[in-house]
Amino acid sequence: MELITTATSVDERHRAAAVAVLPVGSFEQHGEHLPLTTDTVVACAIAAAIAERYQLLLLPPVTIACSHEHAAWPGTVSISATTLSAVVRDIAASLERSGIHQLAIVNGHGGNYVLSNIVQEANVGARRMTLYPTRTEWDAARSAAKLTSSGHDDMHAGELEVSMLLHVAPHLVRDGFVSGDHAAPDRTHLLLHGMAAYTASGVIGYPSAGSAAKGAALMESLTESFAGHLAELGKVVTGDAGAD
Repeated sequence: MELITTATSVDERHRAAAVAVLPVGSFEQHGEHLPLTTDTVVACAIAAAIAERYQLLLLPPVTIACSHEHAAWPGTVSISATTLSAVVRDIAASLERSGIHQLAIVNGHGGNYVLSNIVQEANVGARRMTLYPTRTEWDAARSAAKLTSSGHDDMHAGELEVSMLLHVAPHLVRDGFVSGDHAAPDRTHLLLHGMAAYTASGVIGYPSAGSAAKGAALMESLTESFAGHLAELGKVVTGDAGAD
């Protein structure tokens, strides 16, 4: 599976996809055992799998996003939420001009909060965007892969991310993951103080529990679950949607 599209314009003309897939990652610390590009690698892997399975247009990734909470570590680079919003909206507008009116954003970084608002606004009046995976799909994938940690406790550079990279890009995982576990269940003021207030290594989670087999199971679950988002994009909005 290619993580970056190698398709030509002729290939895409023949595919005639109605939906494009945009991976959005980050460039931020992931402890001593995972690369700065981890979130981008994860987003690209998921996006490539669903694009292949459902024959969608696979776009190249947005590789730098909103990682301000990781600014204490060397190598981390961020853009503002305003810039990320503008980039995604420009991409969606360009797709519209080329005849593709729906976009699935595959988000690999939890700190890209603005993506939820972009999708929320885009869907007023018509179904144009979806954001994937949601917490529901991540939880289902964790269960399917029999991960031993929860999404809360395994927040960053832990069991899930190590498993994903051991499956799709094992050469990027360094040996230190087997001794990298760090627990920080109470992170009430994370947005106020940043990650450095809760971890010296940059890890919050249990990387020692990661495995390639778990990564493969995670990917299969996430690929299957996307069918629900695709079905919802295909629905036509009719009548009064009611009040929230």
